[in-house]
Amino acid sequence: MRTPAALPTALVATALVAAVSAASAQGAERSLVDPSRANGAPETYADRLGPLYEPVAIATEGFLSTPSDLGETSWDVPGQIVVDARDDLDAPSLLSLAADFGLSFTPTQLEPTTKIQIATVPASDVASVLDRLSRDPRVEFAEPLARVRASFVPNDPLAGEQWHMERIGAQRAWDFSVGRGVTVAVVDTGIACEDHGPFMKGTDLAATECVEGWNFVTGNEHANDDQGHGTHVAGTIAQSTNNGIGASGVAFGARLMPVKVLNENGWGTTADVADGIRWAADHGAHVINLSLGGPRNAKVLQKAIDHATSMGAVVVAAAGNTGGSVQFPGASDGVIGVSATDPSDKLASFSSRGEGVDLAAPGVKVVQQTVCNKGRNKCEQFPGWNGTSMASPHVAGAAALVMGLGVTDPAAVEDALRKSARVIDSSDGGKRLYGAGVLDAAEAAVSVTKQHAFTRLVALVLMTAFVARAARKKNKDAKSPLRLDFLLPALAAGPGLLFFAPWLLPRADFWVDVAARPIADLDLLVGVSLHRFLPLANAFVPFALTAVGFGMKRLRPAIAGLSVGTGAYLLSLVALGDAGGPFGRVALVVWCVLNAAICAWIARTNLAETR
Repeated sequence: MRTPAALPTALVATALVAAVSAASAQGAERSLVDPSRANGAPETYADRLGPLYEPVAIATEGFLSTPSDLGETSWDVPGQIVVDARDDLDAPSLLSLAADFGLSFTPTQLEPTTKIQIATVPASDVASVLDRLSRDPRVEFAEPLARVRASFVPNDPLAGEQWHMERIGAQRAWDFSVGRGVTVAVVDTGIACEDHGPFMKGTDLAATECVEGWNFVTGNEHANDDQGHGTHVAGTIAQSTNNGIGASGVAFGARLMPVKVLNENGWGTTADVADGIRWAADHGAHVINLSLGGPRNAKVLQKAIDHATSMGAVVVAAAGNTGGSVQFPGASDGVIGVSATDPSDKLASFSSRGEGVDLAAPGVKVVQQTVCNKGRNKCEQFPGWNGTSMASPHVAGAAALVMGLGVTDPAAVEDALRKSARVIDSSDGGKRLYGAGVLDAAEAAVSVTKQHAFTRLVALVLMTAFVARAARKKNKDAKSPLRLDFLLPALAAGPGLLFFAPWLLPRADFWVDVAARPIADLDLLVGVSLHRFLPLANAFVPFALTAVGFGMKRLRPAIAGLSVGTGAYLLSLVALGDAGGPFGRVALVVWCVLNAAICAWIARTNLAETR
């Protein structure tokens, strides 16, 4: 956000707020059909929001950014409320609810997935209507509709180096992970992800995969960036890297999902952002970045965040640029709130601070590619921008690096990032300014890799010893596991045949990455969503091989080794506790223990049989 406006500007802005608020109250009584629209097509909610409220946002951008004016109600949309009806209400019941309160509901774009409605009421009646709605058993909650905006402070374009990548240890992190198989949603102004109409895919996003997105401003699948903020944020996460062009991204092996909820001026509403979060989670996003915010702690936002985390997504958000308290959703429960630091690890003067800050990351003169001229005419630039908007995607990218290593539980991802952060001692209170510390992506990736390798090796040794003893008890002439045709499959299925490779060769190379992974982690290259079902980590494959190859004596040690390695991998998931399953933690543990036991039985059977 920009610096506070001078007093005359603030007075003019105040007058504009009052004028447009009055206009909005009148506009609420107008028909939702604009005669100027082609074929008299009805206006969408996004259309209403644009002409009625965007001029206020533009005229008062500096005014609204002043810390003293960031009370929770300061960005509320005059005369607009959000009503979340009970999920079991049908259409007639919703109509009855609206009629009882004299309201006209406009559904959000995710209906019927949610029963969240937008309603227009006279500005003077908002408080009383909300009070009555909150006591109605058909309503889960009702609250004012509020604005949010992109949290950045743009500077002139810079051609300097990306100091911020070096500061978080990106190059070292890439030896261990580049985020393959992880989808990161950027809920923002859109991303330059495709060639469509006047828009084009960014030249430095050419090698980055973009998955299907959604545009909540225009209501279609083309989430093109007409502002520049979203593309800059996306570049920090997954800019095409090592391609001889422009800049680099933290998790350049990850996929980007563009979800446009902010208009060409960088403004949107809490309802739109909530819809964007839900849509991203429901369409397979594993990490959701929210480089936006506002002063209202909206229930509609919190409910969407809760939904996303229940789906296994990591939610990361900018703390805000007020210089004061943390904005929302940065301070919301279940969100990793990120403050901004400079090249000396000092908190940026504009950065919000206090309760809600979980981590700090570079947010000053962050250089990435973005669009200009509203994304048209192939206009691109590499500016250095300031803001917690620029800090948040560093953490989102680091989360993708960690998830790409198999840490798929959202709480475990946050824990890995917090434990690896550089702790900053500050006279002002380090935790208040930096949370757990300044992001260290390299330490996070290295620590997770070490922990996984060590735990899987220990599990492999213990399970090998157990199976060997059990086989000898069944048959004193049982085969020994100390042979290559047993050990190589056991290593491949347990810690990975070349689990030590990242310390010798960069895992940025695809084939090094493949060789360093255990067999059960190869599905991560397809996607985290698939891996959560553990299709390659179960007793079925060893059992099928036993059924087919048990009659061939030479294959039995290899089948036994694969069984032991698979069982060791499953037990390591239980010991590490950092994997997320589609049916919850208890179901995952039961599945892993049961399949590990079956794998042990299969291995013992293959080693004990000598005929």
